[in-house]
Formats: sequence, C-alpha cells, structure tokens
Amino acid sequence: MAIPYLDHPRPAAFAHRGGAAHHPENSWPAFEYAVKLGYAYLETDARSTSDGALLSFHDATLDRVTDRTGQVGRMTYKQVSEAKIAGSEPIPLIEDLLGTFGELRFNIDLKDSGTIEPMVRVLKRTAAWDRVCVTSFFGKRLVAARKILDRPVCMTVTPAAVAAVRYAGISGKAMAARLARSGAQCAQVPTRIATREFIRRSHELGLHVHVWTLNTRQEIERALDRGADGVMTDNIVLLRDILTERGQWNPRVDV
Repeated sequence: MAIPYLDHPRPAAFAHRGGAAHHPENSWPAFEYAVKLGYAYLETDARSTSDGALLSFHDATLDRVTDRTGQVGRMTYKQVSEAKIAGSEPIPLIEDLLGTFGELRFNIDLKDSGTIEPMVRVLKRTAAWDRVCVTSFFGKRLVAARKILDRPVCMTVTPAAVAAVRYAGISGKAMAARLARSGAQCAQVPTRIATREFIRRSHELGLHVHVWTLNTRQEIERALDRGADGVMTDNIVLLRDILTERGQWNPRVDV
C-alpha cells in the first residue's frame, strides 16, 4: 500500500535535527531555518518525560545541549521545560512542531520505550498520520509501535531486516510481502551500509533507502550516485546546493 509520506519527488532531503550545523540541534530556530530554505522533510528525535510529554530531544539527559542537568525520563514536563537548549531555546514538543509546520513531513526517531504511547496519542490529536515516519534503532520498539497504531503510518524496517538484506541478500516476493505486512516502507542506514548492492536489493523489496548523517560533499554525492532515495544532513545549505547543482532539489511546493 502506498504511503503518502514518501510521495514527494526523490531524492528526499532531510534536515537532521532541524539542521544542526546552523542552529542548535532540535531547536525552533533550526527547524524554522530548514523551513525557510524549502525543506519538505524534517528529522528529529522523540524523548518522553515521566508524565508522558513527547519532546523533540535526542539525549537521555539534559546535560550536553541545555543549561540544566538530569535524566529526561525521570523528570516531569514542567521540570524539563525550564531547561534551555544552548542556554536560550526551549525544548519543542513534537505535537507543537507537527501543528506549527502543518505541511511538512517529519522523520521521528523513538529514543526510549516511553515514547510509543505518547507518539500514538500525538498522531491521533494532530491527524498527522500521513506526515510522519516512525523509526528506531531498536526493533522491539518498532514492533511495539506497530501493534498499537490503528492507522497506516510510514515506518522503517527493523535493524534485523536491514541485516538480512545486507548480509544474506534476502529478496523475493515472500520477503517483500513480509515487509509490507509489517508496515515498513523504508530503510534508514549509515553510509557504510548503503552500498549500491544494498540499495539495489532494497529497491527490489519496494523499500526506499535514506542515508544518514552525511555532512560533506563527498559523502552526499556518493550516496546520491549509488541511488539513495534520501539523504539526512546537519548541513542543510550544502545538501540543498548539491541537489540544486544536480537538478534534484525538490523544495516544498509553496517555496
């Protein structure tokens, strides 16, 4: 079944953590700058607070990127909301991002098991089913999310499926049907995995391949030359410029 999330012209350009090379990662200025440049896809992370708020935040602790310390999952939203990214920017809620940028598509990485049910609630409240791709480095987290989602949502394949395609070269109708039943529509992998052969096999299975996180011209051009369907980058100006040079820049239609 076709998923609207992936119907934007390829290759898809993803602003990783909003475009962390230009503004503090996962901050409102980062996302706003990516929107200004014309990005149709924003990548972010999801962390949950002890009372179930769903944050756009990467780390398990506040320490690295904010002016506060502490375990995010052990704090209430009220406590976390007092922290400021880079000392000045509030931590966004996923729901606020989806509501503010209503025409954009979000790639959301579930960073802890507590994010699953809040993510489903957010999707229901925002009706953003067609604008979200759910991903995780933990296969069990993806499987758990699939079980409670009551609408089709774009999802990535599990790490086990990536390994099956990479090492065993598994392909064919049976594997494709299995992936379709799981709801998986794309593989999101680092450049070392995204070889020509891996991309070819993935395409045979009906999967898009998105490569992360590429921040140099050489890395980006190599992935595109291999046939990648999408690139994630912190350096969103560089990626836009490369795609423009290649005649492959596909900004939002309202830009």
